[in-house]
Amino acid sequence: MSAAHPLRRLLRYAHPLRWRIRAAVLCSILNKLFDLAPPLLIGVAVDIVVARENSTLAGWGIEDLGVQLWVLAGITLVIWGLESVFEYAMALLWRNLAQTMQHDLRLDAYDHIQGLPVSFFEDRQSGDLLTALNEDVNQLERFLDHGAGQLVRIATTVLAIGTYFFVTAPTIAPFSFLPIPFVLWGSFRVQRRIAPRYARVRERAGELGGILGGNLGGIATIQSYTAEAHESERLRAASDRYREANRHAIRLSSAFSPLIRMVIVCGFIFTLVLGGEAVFAGTLDVSVYTVLVFLTQRLLWPLTDLGQVVDLYHRAMASTDRILDLLDVPRTIRDGDRALPPEEVRGALSLRSVDFSYSTGPPVLTDFSLEVPAGSTVALVGATGSGKSSIVKLLLRFHEPSAGEVLLDGTPVERFRLAELRRAIGFVSQDVFLFAGTVRENIVYGSFDAADRQVVRAAAMAEAHEFIGRLEQGYGTPIGERGVKLSGGQRQRLAIARAIVKDPPILILDEATSAVDNETEAAIQRSLQRICVGRTTLIIAHRLSTIRHADAIHVIDRGRIVESGTHEGLLARGGIYARLWRVQSGERAPEGAGDRGS
Repeated sequence: MSAAHPLRRLLRYAHPLRWRIRAAVLCSILNKLFDLAPPLLIGVAVDIVVARENSTLAGWGIEDLGVQLWVLAGITLVIWGLESVFEYAMALLWRNLAQTMQHDLRLDAYDHIQGLPVSFFEDRQSGDLLTALNEDVNQLERFLDHGAGQLVRIATTVLAIGTYFFVTAPTIAPFSFLPIPFVLWGSFRVQRRIAPRYARVRERAGELGGILGGNLGGIATIQSYTAEAHESERLRAASDRYREANRHAIRLSSAFSPLIRMVIVCGFIFTLVLGGEAVFAGTLDVSVYTVLVFLTQRLLWPLTDLGQVVDLYHRAMASTDRILDLLDVPRTIRDGDRALPPEEVRGALSLRSVDFSYSTGPPVLTDFSLEVPAGSTVALVGATGSGKSSIVKLLLRFHEPSAGEVLLDGTPVERFRLAELRRAIGFVSQDVFLFAGTVRENIVYGSFDAADRQVVRAAAMAEAHEFIGRLEQGYGTPIGERGVKLSGGQRQRLAIARAIVKDPPILILDEATSAVDNETEAAIQRSLQRICVGRTTLIIAHRLSTIRHADAIHVIDRGRIVESGTHEGLLARGGIYARLWRVQSGERAPEGAGDRGS
């Protein structure tokens, strides 16, 4: 978290909008100046009625009393017209500025988050991020829309009326302005005490959003385990913490306005009494006294709204800190500068003496080396947690190794442009993610300009075309959020079709057939034999039947390769792979076959 004040951070971020901010501030100042003119006009009217031929306007050469009144009426019309014009311009500028800032911040934060390493998302709840991108951004928008202009108008009021008071009634002015230092002191005192309270409010809001986001995504699991009451209680506890954090802030912010109001009335009383005594003594004109009384009210009563404005400000600054903290998270996966045209990729993959571990865990890979020749099909097998999927994450640069090198065609992958490296790799995970669109939109995701014939061909190769044809709207059928309307096997086949449409030189399949039935798996295997021709394919599988035709199979145990060979060779060896095969196929161990390779 940055040590700089959130307002200073926000102004730095908003530097490209500085001229629009200045225009909004200028219109706010002009609007308030013209808004303060009516008390002066009242003073002039009193001067005309009381002084008559000796009025200020008479001194300007306008001696006729009727003409004086009409001149005053004309000036009034112009001033009120200008006040209305600048009020419109002020509202237009601040509101559009609020919308622009909200739009830019949300997009910039989202774009930045998209470029962060996967490890960032492993340590953060998605609901917390959603709260920052949505609710916190909206909180800032509310302040810019309703509070920023009001702060400028209050400051203008104090300066403009202060100038008039000290010029026309220097003996009364200090008493009339006596409450102002107390108001400012109270505002800063509240700021110091309330800022951490609103920071806690935003933290609790993020926690609450995380629970809501996670529960809505896992509603099927909640219902299947009849855990509704447990989750309602968990949500109630989080909501109570959020409510309690708000109570602490509200208790302080609510006391601000009543206290300020009582301080302010003192200034009004001083003007009323001391000014009246000056009129009785003949040292102050009645017209000036009238202006002072009206201006004192225009000066002091708007300060009673300062509590609400300060409240909006502190809420916005707490939200600003959260948003800008996201933008300050460093992108630890650095982009390379070397181009990687797909047609130039041969597809040779290498991991050399790689060490890797997650931020909170033991080593996953230790001095790990692997060679995947260009155009070959290589399979990785091993128990859960052995490090297979971590290898994929290193190849895609979701994570970086702590030691060693990951190479593509003999070049370290960090030298390539990140987008082009990932574009060269088609990845199908066992944890399939589909978007809430149509079947076709999900198949062409990432290859948005794919023709219909390419989509149908990819679906056929993934053994998906037949079931798509049975859907009500075919390829135009909406599949719901995360593909909830499809079975697990259907979702996996769409994911495979998506990778086929991409037509990458490298294909990585991480348990890509784990959710399909045996018949569909056999059909997909036949398709994969065609798909893998001419490209490098890395397959991670628990089902050994999926990889029996691979050019090489590597058995991984605790972050190391313990066996390597073809399917037949590993069976003949009688080690870990052979044991796994016997368990899955139901075959009995041949006589004399032991654990020679373990």
